[in-house]
Amino acid sequence: MDFFSKISKNKNTLMKEIRIETKISVFESFDELSDSEKEYMNKAIEIRKKAYAPYSKFLVGAAIVLDNGVILQGSNQENAAYPSGLCAERVVIFYAGANYPNNKIVKMFISAAPSDREATSPIPPCGSCRQSISEYEVKQDSPIEIYYMGSTGPIHKSDSLKNLLPFMFDKENL
Repeated sequence: MDFFSKISKNKNTLMKEIRIETKISVFESFDELSDSEKEYMNKAIEIRKKAYAPYSKFLVGAAIVLDNGVILQGSNQENAAYPSGLCAERVVIFYAGANYPNNKIVKMFISAAPSDREATSPIPPCGSCRQSISEYEVKQDSPIEIYYMGSTGPIHKSDSLKNLLPFMFDKENL
């Protein structure tokens, strides 16, 4: 049983219930971030504007910070054959895995928005990205802090991918 799960037995049935608690920190504005967090989120915003999304017009940028201090960036890359595209989070995390295989990913910063309007609510990673991030969190045996936002407005922070994907599918399931 994980630290955030509680199993209880319902008195009227044999069914068990799992209650999951998750913690997301909310920064109401960009100004509430530390100077380094602002720098990293600005990297995500900067690369979001370079995304290649001619079909969906939905731009995403991601920046990650490695334990050696290196900052990497990635943006979503679409393709007319939709499944061939790749989300920003996976672009940057796979780049890190290929080029810095022995370094841990400490933090990830994500900014996402349609190209034709502001997104004022935080936009978390999609399911495929959550699964990919979980692989690295399990591999490095340490959490990855994830900050995510729209183009403006509040920023959410999760101390671990486990808050966004509590029932992770990993090598133990195979």
